[in-house]
Amino acid sequence: MNEKITSTKWNSRYQAATDMPPACQVLTAYTHLLPTQGNALDLASGLGANALLLARHGLETNAWDSAQVALQHLQAFAHTQQLHIDTQVRDVVLQPPEPATFDVIVVCHFFSISLAPALMQALKPYGLLFYQTFTRTSVSNTGPKNPNYRLADNELLRLFANLQIVVYREEGCIGNTTQGFRNQAMLIARKPPLFTS
Repeated sequence: MNEKITSTKWNSRYQAATDMPPACQVLTAYTHLLPTQGNALDLASGLGANALLLARHGLETNAWDSAQVALQHLQAFAHTQQLHIDTQVRDVVLQPPEPATFDVIVVCHFFSISLAPALMQALKPYGLLFYQTFTRTSVSNTGPKNPNYRLADNELLRLFANLQIVVYREEGCIGNTTQGFRNQAMLIARKPPLFTS
């Protein structure tokens, strides 16, 4: 899809935003795993709820997104909270993070299979990846319609198999689908010091 069209669509959507959404569950449920210091990236951040949580935790936080309007909202909100977040308008697929630059990377409700190797390379040794997004196996119609933007079963485990898996959750359609963690998968993984891609 044309990047300019995509950015225009998201800028229009964020222009109408009035409330800050909550941070992703993979981050709120496992905040205790975050380091007490270091550099963090909220990749494809949208309005930046995850970036705000990371900054409140004391991490030097960056938020990257292709939608300038979303980042403007984030900066305004961060200012009211007296938080500093470095924002950058950036196509994260065409311009992924540089190798060994972040102690924490958070990706929420965004998926590009081609980005996985760069994300692993971008983590510093012992760095943590927090990832949560929509799955093709789902019990409702939430999330993107295009299956290319949704995870196949266990896809996060395969994509990040070279990292140490710390947390993984994907409940699919098993059991009572009115309960539990549905329509999405979450992963937390750590980069080993002797990483091989």
